[in-house]
Amino acid sequence: MSQLSTVCQAMSVAAGLALTGAVSAQNAPDGDPYAWLEDVQGDKALDWVKARNAKAEAEIAGTPAFKTLEAQIRAVLDSDAKIPSVEKIGEYYYNFWKDKQHERGLWRRTTLAEYRKPEPRWETALDLDALNKAEGAKWVWHGADCLRPKYQRCLIALSPGGSDADVTREFDLATKQFVQDGFFRPEAKGGLSWIDEDTVYVFTDFGPGTLTSSGYPNIVKEWKRGTPLASAKTVYEGKPGDMYIAAGRDHTPGYQRDFVNRTIAFYNDELYLRNADGSLTKVDAPNSAQKGVHKDWLVLELREPYEAGGKTWKPGSLIATDFNDFMAGKRDFTALFEPTDNAALAGSTWTKDHLVLNVMEDVKNRLIVLTPGKDGWAKSAFVGASTIGTIGVGAVDADDSNAVWLTATDFLSPTTLSIAEIGQKPEVLKSNPVFFDGSKDVIEQHFAASKDGTKVPYFLVRPKDLAFDGKAPTLLYGYGGFEVSMTPAYSGSIGKAWLEKGGVYALANIRGGGEYGPRWHQAALKANRHKAYEDFAAIADDLVARKITSPQHLGTMGGSNGGLLMGNMLTQYPEKFGAIVVQVPLLDMKRYSHLLAGASWMAEYGDPDTSDWSFIQTFSPYHLFDANKTYPATLFTTSTKDDRVHPGHARKMMAKMEAADKDVRYYENIEGGHGGAANNAQAAHMNALAYTFLWNQLTK
Repeated sequence: MSQLSTVCQAMSVAAGLALTGAVSAQNAPDGDPYAWLEDVQGDKALDWVKARNAKAEAEIAGTPAFKTLEAQIRAVLDSDAKIPSVEKIGEYYYNFWKDKQHERGLWRRTTLAEYRKPEPRWETALDLDALNKAEGAKWVWHGADCLRPKYQRCLIALSPGGSDADVTREFDLATKQFVQDGFFRPEAKGGLSWIDEDTVYVFTDFGPGTLTSSGYPNIVKEWKRGTPLASAKTVYEGKPGDMYIAAGRDHTPGYQRDFVNRTIAFYNDELYLRNADGSLTKVDAPNSAQKGVHKDWLVLELREPYEAGGKTWKPGSLIATDFNDFMAGKRDFTALFEPTDNAALAGSTWTKDHLVLNVMEDVKNRLIVLTPGKDGWAKSAFVGASTIGTIGVGAVDADDSNAVWLTATDFLSPTTLSIAEIGQKPEVLKSNPVFFDGSKDVIEQHFAASKDGTKVPYFLVRPKDLAFDGKAPTLLYGYGGFEVSMTPAYSGSIGKAWLEKGGVYALANIRGGGEYGPRWHQAALKANRHKAYEDFAAIADDLVARKITSPQHLGTMGGSNGGLLMGNMLTQYPEKFGAIVVQVPLLDMKRYSHLLAGASWMAEYGDPDTSDWSFIQTFSPYHLFDANKTYPATLFTTSTKDDRVHPGHARKMMAKMEAADKDVRYYENIEGGHGGAANNAQAAHMNALAYTFLWNQLTK
């Protein structure tokens, strides 16, 4: 599909505003005594952070048990036996690898013949640790875009410390060196994408007025090699209120096309075909649809009803038509997938001759193969796919091959990676090591009845000999937003930190996620946000009703939008939990749209500067906090370098709870971006803090 086929693809090219975050006189909140903590890099704010970090470290990290767990998690993350996932670039298979010796990572390559071996020989293309040492930097890898068909020149994105804002530098795979006087984009949210060897699209911060209110690029230009960035020619400029503007070329041989993507908001974007004369023609499909162009085909994944060709297509459907016919005005679509009450499309991937659909039925995957031909689309089963756990599928080389990568995993089964030619039995190539003893556990799926009667699924991993006496330390994890599905996966960290100790782990599939397609997500948008929180609370109640645990032994954890979920569990359902970990969260929902990338999420939560505040305030933890209430033990974690969700959310909530003398602690990593950690050592430390805190609280 086109590199601009989805909002997420357009945004994943890069993301974000330069990290200042200081409160200005124009937008400082009235009457907020903790507004000064929004000054991300301010000396006063950082002194406050360091003092609380030290206190949290002293409480949680000072024991031998903590040091042991941290070392165990670090060993999992650094393991040389992990599957090195690869991407085919030209004749080589590339992998980005981090371990104890390579803290920031190696970009390396091998051949398929070597990759099949237990111990492949790797050739280093770029050593990020060596680069950092040479440049006195702290670069974090953000990916590479290599130009077809030669695959010699690449555009490499590097982030200083892990923030979304990054730089783009041109790299030569033949010499394994950055190109002197090559393409270079200064630090900002945005990116470069190849047009040809001497031309790129650039979408970035061009100066005042060129960023959206979310801090993303609002203008895309065409930039010629050897000319200053300032002379780049404007291709498209967004309108006030837009979210993200980007462009790219589809380099599929014989089908080269250029597209401009105007993202107005999440689930609301326009796709334009750029013609040879530079003019733009809109691909007149619904703004809410996910639009993909691949060879002859336009494929639409619908989020709302769509009337076309004399038929109304249901939300959640995947429909296809000839792209050129569509651009000429025809609307003759074929249904490739239609949702049911328990089935939704989880994803799709093109190979040379086929389209493979990944369908979820009650949060369990199955694969379907579709093959376009003169007589329409033929449908067949995928040969040899796993029937248990979570299945992932991706093309090896959509231009030249019908092979796909297959991953299979569940909570107790280490991930396996296979390669499969469509129609043939998959060949298992790699398997992750067993990081913990899961032989004493069992996986179950249950359904809890939410407040409005909706049946909400969740997964449970528990000891086979569980006593069902309500005393098991239980960790409930959730997210519930942006149509993101929570599916079973093997985690050595959770295994060592929780399951191996006899703990119970539960994963919630609440509304707001994508487990049942667009309808499941849309059921908890804006004024209906409370349904996601009611779903999560219902699962907590179900765990107690089944005598698996009890409130004093039930903990919960979530990050980002899941951090907002945790904030609402804390403030609306404090009696249901014994401990809560709130990671990189949104919490001040009156301010969120004014902080960093916050304005880009108004399609999810609403606009607090309008009448929407009437419902937003009902799920704004910063405003729901009541100093007179009793709250469970709480740990906030975030990152100074998070330029997506402002660390001020966690800082201010911590300060408010601390002032009311609540049982609360705080840890802020100085690096790490929205992921929280910039390397395995930091990730191990932060994970160990969270799990140690929860275990200590829930086993009292």
